[in-house]
Amino acid sequence: MTRDVSALPYRPNAGIALFNVQGRVLIAKRLRDDGPEVIYPGHEWQMPQGGIDPNEDPRPAALRELYEETAVTSVDYLGETDGWMAYDYPPYDGPPHRLSVFRGQRQKWFAFRFRGKDSEIDISVERSADGGDPEFGEWRWEKLSRTPELVVPFRRSVYEWVAREFARFAG
Repeated sequence: MTRDVSALPYRPNAGIALFNVQGRVLIAKRLRDDGPEVIYPGHEWQMPQGGIDPNEDPRPAALRELYEETAVTSVDYLGETDGWMAYDYPPYDGPPHRLSVFRGQRQKWFAFRFRGKDSEIDISVERSADGGDPEFGEWRWEKLSRTPELVVPFRRSVYEWVAREFARFAG
């Protein structure tokens, strides 16, 4: 039986569009579901993102998440979305999970220009304080305009919004 989650809060979250010098963004292929954050065949790709800790400013959170998921530190700030956008998780009836106390995620997105070499990108280790398993199995550079079709459907409207907001950096 699916529980009513409409009264649950959204988890504050920072999303990262990391652009290379050709104007493509880094996307990575998720390895597995993470509680209510599920993946569907053919829609396993996403840009880096992660939770904003209590009393943490969103931009430093974005840089922290980018490092934890990719090891990238060689970036220049390009811009950020004017507002926040939320998405709901799909119905979840699994075991208790750290994310199941949330309805979904409320995201602020940041655009950074990667100024390092591709060899700096390392998704093989999770660098978070809890040292969890890596989230991603492979990565690549992709056109920003293609990202909405590669992500899970419940995130698609957010990715369409990000693609419009950051199109000027993809040139």
